[in-house]
Amino acid sequence: MIARPPAPARQRWLVPVLVVVLSITVGGGLLARELYRRPVVDTAGSIVPTTPTPVDKNDQPGPGDVKVTDDAARHPEGEAVRTVLQDYFDGINRHDYDQWTRSVSNARIADNPRTKWTSDYRSTKDGSILLYRIEPGAGSSLRVLVGFTSTQSSNEAPEALKEGCIRWRLVLPMILEGGGYKIDTVTGGTLPEQEKC
Repeated sequence: MIARPPAPARQRWLVPVLVVVLSITVGGGLLARELYRRPVVDTAGSIVPTTPTPVDKNDQPGPGDVKVTDDAARHPEGEAVRTVLQDYFDGINRHDYDQWTRSVSNARIADNPRTKWTSDYRSTKDGSILLYRIEPGAGSSLRVLVGFTSTQSSNEAPEALKEGCIRWRLVLPMILEGGGYKIDTVTGGTLPEQEKC
C-alpha cells in the first residue's frame, strides 16, 4: 500500500478561510434583509397596506389624498412621485386646469388643451388613490402603478365603461422635464384595468 504524502500547507488554511468568507456573506445578507424590511415611518401617516380600505358606496370616490404602499415609499423617488400625483389629482378634483398642467408633461398638455380637458373632467372626482409601485422605465423615466376610484356623470365616463363610479388601476409613465418628474402621455403598452364600483 502506498502512503499518501501529507497535504501541502497551502490547502490546510483554505477550509478556515472559506468558512470565514461564507460566514461574512451570510451575515451581510441577513443584515441587508433586515434593513430592507425595516418599516418606513411616515409622519403624514400615508403608508398603507397594498389592499386599499373599502369605501362605502355613498362615500365614493373616497378621500382625495394620495396614499403610498411601503414598497413605493422605499423608492428613492417615492416622495417626489407622490407629490406629483397629489398635484395631478388635486387639479382634477378642483377642476383646476392650471394646477393639473404643473403635474404633466408638455406632450400631455398638447394632447389635452384647456377646452377639451374642462369638458372631459367636468363632473369627475377622484379618490381612494393608492400609489402601489414605482419602477424604472427607459432612460431616467419611471413607470408608476396607481389605483384610484373616479366618479363622474355616466355619459362622461369612458366609452369602454359608461358607469358613474369606476375603480382604476393603471401604469402612468413619468419623465424628467423642467427640473422634476411629470406625468407623460400614455401610449399603447399596458391597458388600464377598470371595473364598476
